[in-house]
Order: sequence, then structure tokens, then C-alpha cells
Amino acid sequence: MAPSMERWSGKVAVVTGASAGIGASIAELLVENGIKVVGFARRVELITAHAEKLKNKKGSLHGMKVDLTKTQEIIDAFKKVEEEYGPVSILVNNAGVFEQTTLCDGGDIEKWKKTFEINVIALCIATKEAVAIMKKHKINGHIIHINSVAGHRPVNFVGENVYPASKYAVTSLTESLRYELLKTGTKIKVTSISPGLVRSTEIFKAAGAEIKGTEVEGIALNPEDVSYAVIYALSSPPHVQVHEVTLKPIGSDI
Repeated sequence: MAPSMERWSGKVAVVTGASAGIGASIAELLVENGIKVVGFARRVELITAHAEKLKNKKGSLHGMKVDLTKTQEIIDAFKKVEEEYGPVSILVNNAGVFEQTTLCDGGDIEKWKKTFEINVIALCIATKEAVAIMKKHKINGHIIHINSVAGHRPVNFVGENVYPASKYAVTSLTESLRYELLKTGTKIKVTSISPGLVRSTEIFKAAGAEIKGTEVEGIALNPEDVSYAVIYALSSPPHVQVHEVTLKPIGSDI
């Protein structure tokens, strides 16, 4: 069977962290493939503006204001998606943070907590809610975690602090989820996509660590590179599970 996105046309996808960077790029490409995308973000006005630009595409984009550090907001958002747009067939756990701090002298404990809160706990809550909807409606859906090469080995610079540990958790959670879904008899797929450094992403800007204009910008991936990896995983035949995709820019030693 040739790869195809046709079976997802008209279905509902949730993309977390969809206001900018990788998340916005993923949302756009899903819309171009005829999918009804609901983007979760605190800056929902950015999603609304993006949706206007995509209004003539095959699918549609809808913004929903969600603070991923608040459990009930995530739960309520999935309930609202199901009621207003339909059952979720695709979840892209894209939202993530990188906080500038250290593990020793001056290490900011609150920043450590926030990193795990968004990169790990929010991902687990969103996955739990999406899988419940898929099971309820007997949907052979797809869960995609936007991971990182740092989830497979630390990139070794002072200041990465707990970020690699949070992404190692995503790597482990991908395998644990795959096994749990297998043992419960579902055909829901799970994929981890692990990019190296990506330019024009908000995660570094939010932490006050801009890569634009630095020497590493020239050997970074584009958000679209990650988006196409998402489409690759989604377009695999029903009997094929793309478990892990690792993306590195040519010339990078990370």
C-alpha cells in the first residue's frame, strides 16, 4: 500500500503549542492535507491570524486558549474539541519549553519544575485524554510526540540542565505507551520525532536564547522539516508503525 494521507481527510487533529514555530508549521501542513486542526496555545490570537491565512485550504484551523500547566484546562479543552469539532483522530504533542538555568550553582528549581510540567506531564495528560476519545469512538488514531535528539543523548553544554532528562522521559513514554496500547488491543499508533536544532522556533526565544545570527543558525533544521516528518509518519499504511524518526541537519555534530 502506497503512503497516503487520504484516510485522515476531514478528521480532527489536536496540535499543542500551535501558535508559532514547529507547531504552527505542523498545523498548516495538516490543514493543507484536509484535516480539521485545533491548535492549543496561550497566545490563541496567533492561531486565529494563521487560520485566516489558511481559510482557502482543504482543511481548517481553529484556535483554543489552553494553559498546559493547568491540568483541568487540558481536560476541558479535549472535551470541548470533541463537542464542537468531533472526536480526535490525531494528537501532536508539540508544546515544549527550554529554560535557561543550571543544575548546580544558581540552578532555578522552579524552572526545572516548569520544564517537566510542560514537556512531560502535559504531554501525558493530553495523550490520556486523546486516547480515551479514540477508544470511545473506536478510532485507530495516531499520537505523535515531538521529541528531541537530546532525548537520546545530552548535547553537552552548560545550561541544558533538566531539558535532556525531560526529553529522555518522552523517549521512554513513547515505548511505554506503545506497549500499553498493544496490550489493550488497540491499533492506535504512537511516533516519536526527534529533531536536532531547529531555526525559527519559539522555544529558545522564550528562554531568552536566540540562535538567529549565530554560527549554529546556518546548520539548523527548518520547522517545515519536522512537519514533513509528521506527514511521513501519518501517511504510513495502517499496518506500519513509524516508531522513531530522528532528524539532524547536515554539518551538525549534535
